[in-house]
Amino acid sequence: MAKKKDADKSAQNTDSNKNQKHDPNEDEEPNFDDPEGFVDPISEQELLGDILCEKPEPIDGVDSIIVVDGVPQVGLDRLEKLQNVISKMYSKFGKVINEHFPLNEKELTKGYIFIEYSNPQSALEAVTALNNHKLDKNHTFQVNLFSDFKKYEEIPDEWTPPDPQPYKEQRDLHYYLLEPDAYDQFSVICSGGNPVQIWLNTIPQPTKLEERARWTEMFIQWSPLGTYLATIHQKGVALWGGPSFEQIMRFTHIEVQHIEFSPCENYLVTYSLNAHVHEQGILIIWDIRRGEVMRTFDPDGPPVWPIFKWSKDDKYFAKIGHDVLSIYETPSFGLLDKKSVKLQGIRDFAWSPTDNVLAYWVSEDKDVPARVVLMEVPSRNEVRANNLFNVCDCKIHWQKSGDYLCVKVDRYTRCKKEKGETKYIGMYYNFEIFHLREKNIPVDSVEIKEPTHSFAWEPVGSTFAVIHGETSNLSVSFYGLRPGHQPSLLKKLEKRSCNALFWSPAGQFIVLADLRGNGTLEFVDTSDFTIMNTTEHFRCSEVEWDPTGRYVVTATSLWKSKEDPGYWIWTFQGRILSRNNMQKFCLLQWRPRPPTLLTPEQQKEIKKNLKKYSAQFESKDRMRMTRASKELIEKRAAAMKKFEEYRQSVLSVWQSQKQRRLQLRNNFDTDTLDSDTQNVEEEIVEFFIREDTTVLD
Repeated sequence: MAKKKDADKSAQNTDSNKNQKHDPNEDEEPNFDDPEGFVDPISEQELLGDILCEKPEPIDGVDSIIVVDGVPQVGLDRLEKLQNVISKMYSKFGKVINEHFPLNEKELTKGYIFIEYSNPQSALEAVTALNNHKLDKNHTFQVNLFSDFKKYEEIPDEWTPPDPQPYKEQRDLHYYLLEPDAYDQFSVICSGGNPVQIWLNTIPQPTKLEERARWTEMFIQWSPLGTYLATIHQKGVALWGGPSFEQIMRFTHIEVQHIEFSPCENYLVTYSLNAHVHEQGILIIWDIRRGEVMRTFDPDGPPVWPIFKWSKDDKYFAKIGHDVLSIYETPSFGLLDKKSVKLQGIRDFAWSPTDNVLAYWVSEDKDVPARVVLMEVPSRNEVRANNLFNVCDCKIHWQKSGDYLCVKVDRYTRCKKEKGETKYIGMYYNFEIFHLREKNIPVDSVEIKEPTHSFAWEPVGSTFAVIHGETSNLSVSFYGLRPGHQPSLLKKLEKRSCNALFWSPAGQFIVLADLRGNGTLEFVDTSDFTIMNTTEHFRCSEVEWDPTGRYVVTATSLWKSKEDPGYWIWTFQGRILSRNNMQKFCLLQWRPRPPTLLTPEQQKEIKKNLKKYSAQFESKDRMRMTRASKELIEKRAAAMKKFEEYRQSVLSVWQSQKQRRLQLRNNFDTDTLDSDTQNVEEEIVEFFIREDTTVLD
């Protein structure tokens, strides 16, 4: 019955729908268009004023196009060769998607071309790097962005002076050099950059200047002259400076892994292996003061950092490739003389610390011996060369003042031929010493038959030290140099437990350190080879001298040992000043100082009259220590006074509660220990515990 009723109702509804009139307009779609001539009284600014400023502007692609003028005018027969040369030069900066070489009526190129890149960044880098580039002696490229034409067209005919800008006070980036007692600063970083601390090495305890959590995401680094502190982040590098360490400049380079400053702090090199994903160069050279990209590189193969090595005055930087040495010049950042130096078998090179001279060595090739060469830049003249035989490896060590160069040569003792193959047996070691300040640059040789483990020049002076011998029986030998004489052995310290040498920046003093685990430290005065102190810092991983050579820090990094990480501060004589243990301690770095402005004669005069000056410094030290003792006494007196005030307040409360105590104790005053005045009877109660019986024979 229910199904029948539902069917009847459905039929009635169908009949009623048929009887209704059909409206022909119901099948048409509604029209929401404004009538012709309609003007909306409400503007877009009133409706969308808050987001209208974010409206993207249309991109016409001209920002990715560059115009190159000064191109040679050639015919169709030489056009393909010209296109190959241009493509090879300009494809280094990004993907080229279009090139146009206009032709005149005679089917010659017009002397200018259009190149379109896949992104504006590549176009900007091409303009920066190749503008004013000399193709040959008759053709110099003038490179501009295509969008610059519109900018130049809009320049007004009449010049109007710019509005004066408010004065912005410059930060004093060298304030730390004016410290009256010449205290040095050092930075301390813990794991993950939390925290980063800046300390002033005051006496008797260092003073904390700055502490910031998450100041960096990876590591920190001082610039070579100490002007800037660099922090590394996921998005790039930030430079900080001034008394309050304000941000000076930012460099956007995604996922930076390595950074390097040029010696004069004019340029910064950043390296990011994954930067190409974000359409950036893998290696970028920045102008520090302007924050601009000077040039980008995409090095091949795994990097050996630093990829570039700089000359002492920032005028040149160089790198080695496969059998080639590439030297670049600034500020053009192009190849010196537009070509690299082809050197078959080049293995390593290093710039002189004081002159535009570099030393390099090339390996042996069949019957051609290995060579160590000194080359002047920019002339590329070889000022000295030395041939070497049976060479396994070479290490180049420049003395800090540039007077001497030492090349440590690992050599095979002898060789024998078996089945047409040459096999080498045994090793010995040579130190080839180049005297750069003497005529014709003579070369001396020091031979050591034992394995060598470390070499170090005295920064100021003509002495070098070598650790040699078997691991169980190490010795440290000191050699001195004199003009016109062979290197002479000054002292040999036998049976020493050390594997690293650390000279004081001022020379004369050296620390012999064992960084293998025991942490043995030996402080030596090389003027008469006195052992000033022998001590240890267990599991020491780093030894760092301060820039003045007055203090030295030994540190145990979290990366080496999780037990007692931290740093200890010593005097140059090996007397401990402070022990500072820190959880998750990673690295300590002294803030560098720029070179002294005093001439060598003035420095000699100061050393000659040092006793006259030392009296006033010793007086200041005594006053400082007295002041520290006075501060300690005052601190203890203040603590005692605070305790007495608290004790008196507690005694007053105790006295006010005495009546209540008497009531609770039946008027017996138990506050005093004199029982005779209290009518208190003393009773002795004894308890039987146990009885032992011992039988004696």
